[in-house]
Amino acid sequence: MATAPDSGKPTAAQALAPDSGNRKASDQSIYESIYEAVLTQRLPPGSRLPEVALSELFGVSRSIIRKALTRLASDHVIEQRPNQMAMVARPDVEETRQIFAARRLVEGEVLRLTAGTLSKARLQELKRLVKDEKSAHQSGRDQDRVHCSMEVHRFLARHCPNQVLGRMMRDLVLRTSIVIALYKSPGMSACFLGDDHARLAELIAKGEGDQAAALAHRHLRALEDLLDLNEADAAIDLARILRPDA
Repeated sequence: MATAPDSGKPTAAQALAPDSGNRKASDQSIYESIYEAVLTQRLPPGSRLPEVALSELFGVSRSIIRKALTRLASDHVIEQRPNQMAMVARPDVEETRQIFAARRLVEGEVLRLTAGTLSKARLQELKRLVKDEKSAHQSGRDQDRVHCSMEVHRFLARHCPNQVLGRMMRDLVLRTSIVIALYKSPGMSACFLGDDHARLAELIAKGEGDQAAALAHRHLRALEDLLDLNEADAAIDLARILRPDA
């Protein structure tokens, strides 16, 4: 498959590659690869996901690719329409604002319920994630920083006493990541706003749920305010992000 000239940036076919070797990818591993690439903003909104190209990249039949794509569509990661190629979800401005509004509501309640409930070991894990995020930011490791930023929120969602709300929050974290990738301003550090995550971890540790919820609301509002809703489309190279031997 032809690829675009190397621009120095990761392309759509490098991000989703399964482990090299003789093992064939399963629909689950393909699902996870695409999900993670979208979550960490390596696979931009609007990226086309042709079945033939994915089948060749992962070395599997198109029926397995379809299973993975169907699951991704049900989880709002991609969009599938009859007789059209699947593509990474591309929310419009109004949906973007609705996603942020929903996340503020859900995440605020998740943090209220989670504050004061984490074990010592889990609090140490949360603080390690925050420390790793800051280290990645300071050393310019963008992909690691984005991964850690997302993982801070996903960690809190996973350990919420109310797992219905936790699953809703994990879905909204992904959808927020998609709109950040679509509308972020040049040079914007995804979900890294000073020491917000460090302060959030401290409030969770102290059991101060209302204060943690209020901080999350401010954090997400500030993040939304940084978005450039007129940002131009990003060019991608599917083969470089997803190629199995990359």
